[in-house]
Amino acid sequence: MASTEKQKKSAKVRPAGFPSKDQVMAFIAESDTPAGKREIAKAFGLKGQEKIALKALLKDMADEGLIDIGPARAFHKMGGVPKVTVLRIIDVDDTTLIATPERWEAEGQPAPRLRVVERGKRGALTIGDRILARTEEAGRGWVAHPMKKLAKASEELLGVIEEMADGKLWLRPVDKRIRKDTPISDVGTAKPGDLVLAEPHGRPPRISARVTDILGDPFAPRSFSLIAIHKHGIPHVFPERVEEEAVKASALPLHEDKREDLRHLPIVAIDPVDARDHDDAVWAAPDEDENNPGGFKAIVAIADVSYYVRPGSGLDKEARKRGNSVYFPDLVVPMLPHQLSSDMCSLRAGQDRAAMACHLTINAQGKVTAWRFTRAVIRVAAVLAYEDAQAAIDGQKDHDLLEPALKPLWACWALLQKARKARDPLALDLPERRVVLDEFGEIVSVAVRERLDAHMLIEDYMIAANVAAAKALEAKKAPVMYRVHEAPSRDKLVALKEYLATFDIAFALGQVVKPSTFNQLIRKIEGSEEKEQIMTQILRSQTQAYYSPQNMGHFGLALGSYAHFTSPIRRYSDLLVHRALVGAYGLELPAPKGSDIPDRSSLSQDDYENMGRVGEMISGHERRAMEAERETIDRYVAAYLAAHVGEIVKARITGVQNFGFFATVEGLGGDGLVPVSTLGRERFFYDEAGKALEGVETGERYTVGQRLELRLAEADPINGSLRFELPDAPSPRGGPIKRDRTRPGIKRGRPANVRHIGSKRGKHRK
Repeated sequence: MASTEKQKKSAKVRPAGFPSKDQVMAFIAESDTPAGKREIAKAFGLKGQEKIALKALLKDMADEGLIDIGPARAFHKMGGVPKVTVLRIIDVDDTTLIATPERWEAEGQPAPRLRVVERGKRGALTIGDRILARTEEAGRGWVAHPMKKLAKASEELLGVIEEMADGKLWLRPVDKRIRKDTPISDVGTAKPGDLVLAEPHGRPPRISARVTDILGDPFAPRSFSLIAIHKHGIPHVFPERVEEEAVKASALPLHEDKREDLRHLPIVAIDPVDARDHDDAVWAAPDEDENNPGGFKAIVAIADVSYYVRPGSGLDKEARKRGNSVYFPDLVVPMLPHQLSSDMCSLRAGQDRAAMACHLTINAQGKVTAWRFTRAVIRVAAVLAYEDAQAAIDGQKDHDLLEPALKPLWACWALLQKARKARDPLALDLPERRVVLDEFGEIVSVAVRERLDAHMLIEDYMIAANVAAAKALEAKKAPVMYRVHEAPSRDKLVALKEYLATFDIAFALGQVVKPSTFNQLIRKIEGSEEKEQIMTQILRSQTQAYYSPQNMGHFGLALGSYAHFTSPIRRYSDLLVHRALVGAYGLELPAPKGSDIPDRSSLSQDDYENMGRVGEMISGHERRAMEAERETIDRYVAAYLAAHVGEIVKARITGVQNFGFFATVEGLGGDGLVPVSTLGRERFFYDEAGKALEGVETGERYTVGQRLELRLAEADPINGSLRFELPDAPSPRGGPIKRDRTRPGIKRGRPANVRHIGSKRGKHRK
């Protein structure tokens, strides 16, 4: 049903005297305390059916982009800051502390910087502090009134020591949001150029840093990843007791007599060439049942992690704390200790392994008509890289498993593709960056990851198994940790409509928006120069996927029920789905008597009661991991480009704001700013709908997606930032070594002997 139709329907049932949207907005804005549904109902004297109507009204207002919901389910104006929220102090402007919201999820909008108004004892707060604060909009900005100082998420600052021309030492932060360096009062044994953790102390404006830990050379192997790990507070060291528990768990017997024996089947795992763990393997063969002519049987075998990681154990608590594995170009921070993640729970070729097997029956139209789940024992016939599997199926490489395993898999996949085409999921094929390193760990290039049929084959088998898991649990009325991707909000669709209008492309808001709506749009612009930039804007119009026990469907995949089942080694959500299947289908395998390992491997009472809270938590962990991974790639890109400062590069505009535009180097990535102040003396008008800057006198226009040549003015590997200039701007001096204009004497850039290592990426997220 279209959003406007919903509004009309809900308006019809609202009683006389019911508050209007303007009245609700006014109450939210003027309320001195957080305004949730209960507070709004009380203020307007609503009871019974009126409260139900209020709920519908608030949903309509959220869909229209008028309000958003913050902590404690309190409403606030969309794009604003909740009345009461948690802030983190990140900077000092003269004597005024500056804070940003600890959680900020408004896509396309920078987190606001709030001025902190201290009362009582002066200087009680400092950089790095977390506070619960009451906020208000004042003038052209926001003000925060601290209510309570909270425990710090991290007591330390992360940065690089730099030496001034006068010999004084400063800490340059790795966080781009912290705009000022901090003087160092106690450097210990650290020296200029070291990446360090430091403790802030003192009172504004005299805040200094005391070095507490030396992490080493910021350009040394793995340092870029360490920066992200420390900045985002990602747990990366397992407690000794958890490591010991992993060793004990890995010694659990397989119970072959109680598992389905699938060791006779040529099951194969197809993974990235540098994968360290293998949590899924697949098999397919023509269905011999005469009732399914032209159909196939398939098995998606997944590592039986729930057998080894049991509810309430130390392993379980540590896995929940991490939420997921984090994949950097040079290292992996696993969710589980290596004893399990890369050994006993990894489906290695030629070794007996415990698995959760999803049996699928697929008809000639590609529809999955039946499924069942068993605990099994498997022996993977081979672990193949995507490239090798593709080469074998294309006839470019011989392989013993081509006939018994690969050809049936591809034949069955041809059917699954039929169902995919009928479903018409969102088809945004945007390039993914991949850091390419040589044998010595030096950056060779930052290339676009190749997309093969082998990738799509595995993806479709995994999607089929994920859907089967969700529906199997629904059939038993068991709890499900759904993977939710909601339809785009109305405000994002309005913004997309305005953007498309600049290309004379019509987009009707009254229609029921489906993935096929966007696919039809993409097909219309096939072959045009604007295709990539329009696809980027379509992507930005989408909501962010999350985990929840409440099913809201998966818009992008065009699926009504979807859960993550296929990667329990690296995602806690999948582990919960496995536990739910164990309980719902009576697949429990207790630990040996006398063992200190918990007896139960199905969902615990704690899992049941906290499903919603855990969903929110692991969704946050996923966002944290994605941001850390993206920032690390940006640092690698900046390091690669640092040797090319001063050169002219081919670039594409990726974003436009009133203060300038962002551009990325074609084929490499890494966003950099071109400040509007460097565009010459002409005044520029910001066209928000068209995402463009336009010269008032000449009409010169800079818009999203535009390709142009720019000079690389600065590349900072420490924080991953780039800065560009127009080719006719004054050329920077000094080559790749840059100097901070605000503090002469601080050297910037990449030394000639920089080295980097590693390349590892996780599987595609859906």
